[in-house]
Amino acid sequence: MEKILILNGPNLNLLGRREPDIYGTQSFEDYLPTLRAEFPEMQLDYFQSNHEGVLIDKLQEADGIYSGVVMNPGAYAHTSIALADCIRSIGIPVVEVHLTDISQREPYRRHSFTADACKRCIMGHGMKGYALALRELLGIQL
Repeated sequence: MEKILILNGPNLNLLGRREPDIYGTQSFEDYLPTLRAEFPEMQLDYFQSNHEGVLIDKLQEADGIYSGVVMNPGAYAHTSIALADCIRSIGIPVVEVHLTDISQREPYRRHSFTADACKRCIMGHGMKGYALALRELLGIQL
């Protein structure tokens, strides 16, 4: 069984309440059972933190335990060289997810330092982006 870590960054604990016109009305915790049902062949573990260092620690801990990581770094995508360096340093693939299409957002959101280090970046598909990222990790054509 594939073991995958889903890692969400800052403010994603507020999904469903935070700017619902942009991010939707569903929390990630409410979506996770749907994702697990769609991928019964995978063990999906989930962790969220608002703290950059904790996210780095989780990525480092995941190396050798998980087959891959699906990560939504939130705003750290646009600021964190440290997270990008960590992704480059671990031996497992990371697929980045953004609920919105960051290339169409405010200018400061259009570049992702972390995506540059990832296997792929999936954006603009809402919560379905997590399923697309899992398919990428499984090698299923998108």
